[in-house]
Amino acid sequence: MAYITLVDEQVNKPDDVVMFTSCKQVETLHPHVGWVELDPEVLWTQFTGVIKEAVQAAGLHMNQIAGLGISTQRGTFITWNKKTGKPFHNFISWQDLRAVELVNSWNSGLTLKVIRAISTVLHFLTRNDRYLAASCLTFTTHHVSLRLSWVLQNIPEVQQAVNTNNCCFGTIDTWLLYKLTKGSVYATDYSNASSTGVFEPFQMCWSSLLNKLFSIPISIYPAVEDTNHSFGSVDAEIFGVPIPIVALVADQQAAMFGQCCFHAGDVKITMGTGTFWDVNTGNQLHTSRAGLYPLVGWKIGKEVVFLTEGSAADAGSTIKWAKKLDLFTSVEEISRMAQSVVDSEGVCFVPSFSGLQVPVNDPCACTSFMGLKPSTTRNHIIRAMLESIAFRNKQLYDTIVKEVQVPLTNIRADGGVSKNSFIMQMTSDLINEKIDKPVNTDISCLGAAFLAGLALGFWTDKEQLKKLRQTEIVYEPQRDSGEYKLAMDNWIKAVQRSLNWYSHTSH
Repeated sequence: MAYITLVDEQVNKPDDVVMFTSCKQVETLHPHVGWVELDPEVLWTQFTGVIKEAVQAAGLHMNQIAGLGISTQRGTFITWNKKTGKPFHNFISWQDLRAVELVNSWNSGLTLKVIRAISTVLHFLTRNDRYLAASCLTFTTHHVSLRLSWVLQNIPEVQQAVNTNNCCFGTIDTWLLYKLTKGSVYATDYSNASSTGVFEPFQMCWSSLLNKLFSIPISIYPAVEDTNHSFGSVDAEIFGVPIPIVALVADQQAAMFGQCCFHAGDVKITMGTGTFWDVNTGNQLHTSRAGLYPLVGWKIGKEVVFLTEGSAADAGSTIKWAKKLDLFTSVEEISRMAQSVVDSEGVCFVPSFSGLQVPVNDPCACTSFMGLKPSTTRNHIIRAMLESIAFRNKQLYDTIVKEVQVPLTNIRADGGVSKNSFIMQMTSDLINEKIDKPVNTDISCLGAAFLAGLALGFWTDKEQLKKLRQTEIVYEPQRDSGEYKLAMDNWIKAVQRSLNWYSHTSH
């Protein structure tokens, strides 16, 4: 019997999925206000550790593992010395705000205005959506582009390495692949590449225009391969035997695949640290005026599936912060606390630890409580915090419905926050749609498993995978969305008063 290992999950025989889990929390570092980093050596040690522990928990040996599939956080990157393999700095997280001044400068600068104007004219003349996308071009701190530009401007040894063709750039998947193969393979996949903000999805290659703007040579980027692809083998010294690496996939795209959102109009909501709404747009790229982001979902041979995505950076991070403040003792009790009061008593919470994304698009917005009174209790505060996550879901849903010209069909939710019944029910009420939550809410690894299994021949097609997905509960609207109108109107007012709070350098 052969098995697939996915860092914390394995796939058994073709008609079943068995999960053996090992989990380690990677600590985020905050060396300065607004900076978010990961220690690469700690990440590597924990990564290899959980693979060994998961295989051991399954009662297996490494020589029984048929292949490795890897799902990783997107947009978090590192640069390293090509000759020595030594990193120049820690991983810079997708939540990091050090480039906010650069982002605002570029978005308001003459160069981008000229690009938008020329692209608007070209789109009018040609009706080519590539020019429409350029006419709406806006940078955010979530994109790798300006965080990488910040690195080149502020870490001299990186710029020097770039000048001497001695610099490698990689998101987490690329760096892990490089480490697993002892430097013999330097690559990424289309899903991860398209999430960086320096990739051209219309031409399926690294963007020459954006990299010229930021003076970044294309040579520092890895080769881009199919999502399930023969990426080489793990060096035998690491696990005792060589293990084929057969799939790399970005976490949100992996969750989309794990949720079996294979058809145009399928929607996936992942609520983890942040909230990510992804819509399958089939073989067509969606160009957004509101800030929805076009992505490659996956590329398998000739099949290329595109997604459009809207996100809110703070969902699970909001709950984690409340726990840190001792507003509750266990995650299980927060739904009960929120439901113990009829409303938040006018208290509004704006979840903006990393700014506000679509459709607000303000990296300088602040996290805030408004409407606090002497009668406010912990239960009111908790309810306001959970309501804010549902309200952001409503904003994202409305933006998608307004912009995406694909009828929405199935809506499926996953991630740790999807276990919160209050948020899930309120979201269903607000959008007036059914939301399907699976038994397994840690779905990204399952998506990587499915992709690896297809590559290895465990399954022959996606129809087999659909039979493996199990629904735990379907949330259906129970209250008219109009019943939330006053609360949401007040919350939107609180959002407006939280905008542009920080200066460019103080966040």
